[in-house]
Amino acid sequence: MSDTPGWTSPGSDPSSEERKTGAAGAAEPTPSDTPPPPSEPTEPTAQPDDAPRNPDAKWAEGQPPPGQWSAPTGAPAPDQTPPPPPGAGWGGRPPAGSGGWGGPGPAAWGNGWGGPPPAAKPGVIPLRPLSIGEILDGAISTMRAYWRTVLGISLTVSVLVQLSLLLLQGVILKDTTSKLSDPDVSPGEALRSLGSITAGTALVGLVSVIGTIVATALLTTVTSRAVLGKQVGIGEAWRESRGQLLKLLGLLMLLGLITVVVLAVGMVPGLVLGAVAGFDAPAVALLVLGILAAVVVVIWLTIRFSLASPALMLERQGVLKSMTRSAKLVQGSWWRVLGVQFLAGIIANIVSALTVIPFTIIAFAVNGENMTSLLGTGGQPAGWSFLLITAVGSVIGGTLTLPIKAGVTVLLYIDQRIRREALDLELARAAGVQGSAPGTTPGPVPGS
Repeated sequence: MSDTPGWTSPGSDPSSEERKTGAAGAAEPTPSDTPPPPSEPTEPTAQPDDAPRNPDAKWAEGQPPPGQWSAPTGAPAPDQTPPPPPGAGWGGRPPAGSGGWGGPGPAAWGNGWGGPPPAAKPGVIPLRPLSIGEILDGAISTMRAYWRTVLGISLTVSVLVQLSLLLLQGVILKDTTSKLSDPDVSPGEALRSLGSITAGTALVGLVSVIGTIVATALLTTVTSRAVLGKQVGIGEAWRESRGQLLKLLGLLMLLGLITVVVLAVGMVPGLVLGAVAGFDAPAVALLVLGILAAVVVVIWLTIRFSLASPALMLERQGVLKSMTRSAKLVQGSWWRVLGVQFLAGIIANIVSALTVIPFTIIAFAVNGENMTSLLGTGGQPAGWSFLLITAVGSVIGGTLTLPIKAGVTVLLYIDQRIRREALDLELARAAGVQGSAPGTTPGPVPGS
C-alpha cells in the first residue's frame, strides 16, 4: 500500500516477495520441518570425527539470503515470519533527521512539532503583536515598496515648505536685516521691517503646518494599505483622506493650544512671585522649576495623544473622540510608545543630518561664506547660491524623514490595536488571508 505515488513505506525491503513466498510455504508444515518440543533436547553430542557443518545449510525454508538480517536467537516456528530489520515499520516514525528514500526525514519531537503556525504577512508587517524592530522595518519597507507614492507625497510637501522658507530668507529677511543693521533707520521703518519678518515667519509656519497635515493624512492612508499588501496611488490616497483634513487641522491646533496653556501655567507662579517680590533667586528658581514641570507634563500629554492622528484618519473619528481613543490605546504602554517614538525621532534626525550637512559644506565651499554669515551675526547675509544648495539638502532630508515618522506612528497605532483589540484577525479578513492561526494575538513577542 502506498500513500504517495513513488513513495516506499519505511521498513520494506527488496526481498519482500521472497518473504511472502516463504511465509506461504511455511503455512503447511511437514513432519521433517516440525521442530522437536522443548522438553526433548535434540542437540547431538559432538563427536571427534564429525565433519564440519555446511555453512550454507538453512534453518528454515523461508530464510532470507545470508547477511541480509542478523541471526535470530532461536529457531523460529514454521508459522512465524522472520523479524524485520531494525528501523521503523508501518506506523512508526523514522529516526529524526534520517534521509530515507527521497530526502531528509522529519525533525525530532519538540523540534518544530506542536508550535503555532507563523502569522500571516500580506503586507509590510506580520499580523501579530510587533517588536520595535518590526515597526521600524515596516515603516522603511513601506517607503521602499511604495516609493513612487510615498516619496512623491513627501517630496511635494518638502519642496513647498523649503520654497516658502527660501523666499523668506532670500527676500524678506535679507531686505529687513539690511534695514535693521542701518544705524540711521527710522523707528517707523524698523517697525515695518519687524512686521515683515513676523508676517513672513507666520507664512512659512502656515505652509509648514498645512504641508505636515497633508503629508500625515496621505501617508497614513498609504501605510494602512501597505499593511494589507494593497496598492494605492497619490490620487486614491487623496480621495480617501481629504474628508478628514479639516479635522486633522483642528486636532493639531488643539494639541498646540494645550501645549501653550500647560507651559504658561507652569510659568505663572514664578512670574507672579517675580512681579511681587522682584526676580531674585527664589523667583528665578520657582520659574525654572515651573517650566521643567510643565515640560514634563507636555511630554506626557504628547505621548498620550500621539496616536490620535491615525485614529482620526483610519477610524473616521472626531477630534475629541480621536484623542480619547489615543489615550485608551496608550494606557499601560506609555513608556513603550515613548521609546518607539524617541527611537524613530533619533533615526529621522540622523538621516536628516547625513543629507543636510554635506550640502551645507558644499554651499560654504561654493559661495565662500563663513559661519558668521550663516548665523547672521555680522557681515553680509547669505547669498542665493548658499540658500539654494542648503535648500536642496533640506528637501532631500525632509523627503526621507517624513515617511519614517508618519509610518512609525501608524504602525504603532496598529500594533496597539492588535495587542488590545485583536485587530490582526480583522486585518487578515480584509486582506483575504484564509486560515489565520488563532492564539497568535495575545501577549508580547520577544524584543517588544
